[in-house]
Amino acid sequence: MYIAFEGGEGSGKGCIIKFVANTLKKKSYKVLSIIEPGGTEVGNAIREILLNKKTLKISGMTETLLFFAARAQLIQDVVKPSLERDEIVLTDRCYLSSYAYQGYGRGVRLHDLDFLTNISIGNVLPNLVILLDVEPKLGLSRKHNQNEINRLELEKIEFHERVREGYLEMSKQDPKRWKVIDASQPIEDVQNQVLSIIMKALDKNKNNNKETKSEQ
Repeated sequence: MYIAFEGGEGSGKGCIIKFVANTLKKKSYKVLSIIEPGGTEVGNAIREILLNKKTLKISGMTETLLFFAARAQLIQDVVKPSLERDEIVLTDRCYLSSYAYQGYGRGVRLHDLDFLTNISIGNVLPNLVILLDVEPKLGLSRKHNQNEINRLELEKIEFHERVREGYLEMSKQDPKRWKVIDASQPIEDVQNQVLSIIMKALDKNKNNNKETKSEQ
């Protein structure tokens, strides 16, 4: 099963993924945690370019193409093989981040993003998307407190508000796949809600697989 965690800056994706991964492993599930951009040598090099605060100004389309280049490598080298081994893949961001950040945030045409998605990842799409929703001002204040500011986080608040609006709009368009969690809650509450959603999804997936095998 392929599970994506999305959200704006400071939404707590990394912390939640770590909790979920550790919990699932204790339940004897095979789990792989990845992050975009990254996960491969190519992806890590691109990540350094994209998130480094000292990077020269990058146009919206150049930024988009770099994200998709890293993503294509990650899907081919890591995600597809892991899914073929029946592992649970937990990803900190996926192609949907490009729609939120470069599409809604930067104004890159969504039609162009559809094309890039098709040629870079094909039909390797997350089965479940967990959106950790938080007000941009709160999320950014968390990052400042952690002293973990990157290039994208230096954008004006209006950019981050557009990103959030994009995420919420996408979640409304696909409510069966997207689950929205209020990430401003205490971390324990967020963890429990996310874990409950994932366990239900895994149980449903297991039952569907049993039905498919019985029909064969």
